[in-house]
Amino acid sequence: MNPLPPSGNIEDVLEDGERALAHEVSIVIPAFNEAAHVADQIRSVDAVMRASGWTYEILVVDDGSSDGTADAAASAGIRVLRRRKNRGYGAALKLGIRSAQYGWILITDADGTYPTESIPALLAKGDVNAMVVGARTGETVQVPLVRRPAKWFLRVLASYLAGQRLPDINSGLRLMRKDLVRRYEHLLPDGFSFTTTITLAAACNAHSVEYVAINYLARLGQSKIRPRHAYDFTLLILRTIVFFNPLKVFIPLGAIMAVAGIGKLVYDVTVRHLTESAILAIVGPLIIWSVGLLADQNSRLGMRR
Repeated sequence: MNPLPPSGNIEDVLEDGERALAHEVSIVIPAFNEAAHVADQIRSVDAVMRASGWTYEILVVDDGSSDGTADAAASAGIRVLRRRKNRGYGAALKLGIRSAQYGWILITDADGTYPTESIPALLAKGDVNAMVVGARTGETVQVPLVRRPAKWFLRVLASYLAGQRLPDINSGLRLMRKDLVRRYEHLLPDGFSFTTTITLAAACNAHSVEYVAINYLARLGQSKIRPRHAYDFTLLILRTIVFFNPLKVFIPLGAIMAVAGIGKLVYDVTVRHLTESAILAIVGPLIIWSVGLLADQNSRLGMRR
C-alpha cells in the first residue's frame, strides 16, 4: 500500500457552467446629472485599476443628463454611451453591460459614495465566484437615519425569502460575470431595482456569491432615491421570490389563513352555529397551497429550459 502524501491538494470548485475567466474587466458607471463629480470618479477608478494588474476598460453611460455629464466624462478620456432620454439606473447598466467587451463586469456609481479603494478586494474574490458584492457593513456607513428602518426591513424580508443571510441586497458596487447578467437580463428592471433583482436571482439559484465589507460615504450632490422606492423594492422582492421560490410565499400565507380558519371554526362549533366564513377560511389555505405548488412546478420547469 502506498503511503499517503504528507499533505493533500485543495482545489476551488466553480459551479456548473461557470468556467474560469481571464482577469479582464469592464467597469460600467451609470450617470444621470453627475457632471460635477463623474470625471473625478473616473480618475479615481482608473488609478486603482492601473495598480490592480487587471486588463480593464471604463464605460460611462449618460442616462439622458441635462447638465453636460457626457462631456465631463469624455474629458477623462474614456468611452461614453449617451442616451437622449432618461431610461433609469437599470436600463443604463444593461446598456453598458451589453456594450462591454470583457467577461467580468464591475459596476459603481458616479456620485462618490462607493470607495474605489475597495475595488481590489472585490477583484481578488472573482476567480471562485459568480458575483462579489461590496456590502455596506464597514466601519463608516453613512446612510440617512430616515432610510435605515426601510433598508433593514427589506434586507430581513429578502434574507428570509431567499433562505440565506443577505448582508446587502442593493449595493451599487459589485463584480459580476457578464454571462450571469445575460442569463437573467429578461428579469432585470430598468429602475433602481436592478441590483436587488440580480442579488435575489443569484441567491435563489445557487450561484456562488461572496460579500466583502466596504465603507459607504456621504453622497456628492442630491440623491435620486425617493420614499416611494421602498414600496417598489418590497413588491419587487416578493415578485422575484414568487418567480424563483414561490413556496416561500404561499406556504406561510396559507398557514396564517389556516390558523385563523381553525380558530373561527372552533368558535362556531362552541356557539353551535357554523358560518360560511369559517368554511371559506378552511378551504382558502388549501387553494393557496395548491396555487403555490403549481407555481413551484412551473418555476422548476422554467429554470430547466
